[in-house]
Amino acid sequence: MFTEARDPAYKLQIDFGDEIGIKNSSAQITDRYDISDLLGKQIIAIINFPPLRIAGYKSEVLVIGGVLSDKEVVLLNIDEAVPNGTKIS
Repeated sequence: MFTEARDPAYKLQIDFGDEIGIKNSSAQITDRYDISDLLGKQIIAIINFPPLRIAGYKSEVLVIGGVLSDKEVVLLNIDEAVPNGTKIS
């Protein structure tokens, strides 16, 4: 849990494969997901945005989800596993 953030969030380390490596992100997905639900889960994220500082934490990528309400976000996912770092279009 990212307790320093204004709104409840998780600090995530996301593996984008050998070419890109591991990137950090802050994601406000605590209402729908336990941290244990996220371990090993493939997610969709945008890597070509400038990094942001959130409560002193460097968030390097934007995790993508559908916004159901101010507090609930559903992560977008894929139908089958692909290599980490696979480009999306």
